[in-house]
Amino acid sequence: MKEENNKKLVGRSDPQPLSLGGFCDILIIGAGPGGYRTAEYAAKQGLKVVVFEGSEVGGTCLNVGCIPTKAYVHSSSFEEAREHMASVVTQLRQGVEGILSHPNITLIREKAVFGKTPLLLEGLGEVPIIIATGSETKWLPIKGLDDPRVVDSTGLLQLETLPKRLAIIGAGVIGMEFASVFNRFGSEVTVIEYLKECLPALDSDIAKRLRKTLEKQGVTFKMKTAVENVADIDADVVLMATGRKPRTTGLNLEALGVTLTPQGAIPVDDNYQLSIINCPLNRIYAIGDVNGKQMLAHAAEMQAIHVVNHILGKTDGIRFDIMPAAIFTTPEAACVGPTEDQLKELGKAYECRKAFHRSNGKAMTMNETDGMVKLFSEPHAGRILGCHAFGAHSADIVQEVSVLMCRDSTVEQLRDMVHIHPSLGEILLSAAEQ
Repeated sequence: MKEENNKKLVGRSDPQPLSLGGFCDILIIGAGPGGYRTAEYAAKQGLKVVVFEGSEVGGTCLNVGCIPTKAYVHSSSFEEAREHMASVVTQLRQGVEGILSHPNITLIREKAVFGKTPLLLEGLGEVPIIIATGSETKWLPIKGLDDPRVVDSTGLLQLETLPKRLAIIGAGVIGMEFASVFNRFGSEVTVIEYLKECLPALDSDIAKRLRKTLEKQGVTFKMKTAVENVADIDADVVLMATGRKPRTTGLNLEALGVTLTPQGAIPVDDNYQLSIINCPLNRIYAIGDVNGKQMLAHAAEMQAIHVVNHILGKTDGIRFDIMPAAIFTTPEAACVGPTEDQLKELGKAYECRKAFHRSNGKAMTMNETDGMVKLFSEPHAGRILGCHAFGAHSADIVQEVSVLMCRDSTVEQLRDMVHIHPSLGEILLSAAEQ
């Protein structure tokens, strides 16, 4: 049946609506982290899945986002980075193609568009539809964007020669990671940021220390500076790193009566489901960047699992209120839970414990002594509220805290947990013992 369906659906040249009735239990729009994870999980549950993807499988993250960027992070030169990126992306894309070759999954290499019927697809009946179209570059409305020097992260990764002078507009995750990488490659890097500090999602104390570290490495920061015209920037390449926005263009969501949020996201409830008057027979969901809730690849993957569980009537214990994140600069940074400023704004009683890489034996042997961990908890060594860190292996340290938070662990309990010696994990234990 799968082979027969593929013959009918894959490689079509006609624009006529498709008839999917009879062999589709879930329809997915987009084959990025959220889309292919949905397909994989649903197929393992015995469901028949159809996936629409008009571009390369793997989405932004695999093809032009987090994976290529990390290939740059772990390369010693610009030339090596380009070769390493191409190799890694090709291998991982083949891996996704393998996932989507499951007998219960049909991949259609086309874009799906909503229409009056309610999809430009016929015979769906009550088949659930999952929108997983990801995000795209958010461009600032400033003069000079048509300047050939201006690129987004995708364009920067496509450069064949290392720019001598790189200006980066925006000190968020994208801007800071590329600033660190291209500074190490030998470019003169200047970061221009409107806010007073970089990485607003990170604890301000941690963010400041990380910025100071990058300054010592040679990166120039112009904080509290607004860019009005690209022509005023003295650089060979200008990277627009001012964030990303949900990708909804071309879906024709208006046909369903969907009104996007002020940020351009698809509004969903706690189960990532839309409330649609014009589509009474279908349950429609939106997962990943397109719903604007938590624009992280791992968030999209876990939302995918939750949505399939919701469709099947299963419950799960996924804690979407606990979402770790990392910034892969050198040194790296990571966080989970609120910042200290946010805890103060909420008027929540808390304790803050600090520990430093410079006091850790493993960090000293690695020559990675620049770093700090801040651990927040309820008073009297109570329940752990969050952790923000910078320094070697911060992502791993914060991941441990995330696991503890998912089980409502306390600092007192953390103190009783054995940690390997010597390891960077002992920094977290040192913080707990303060």
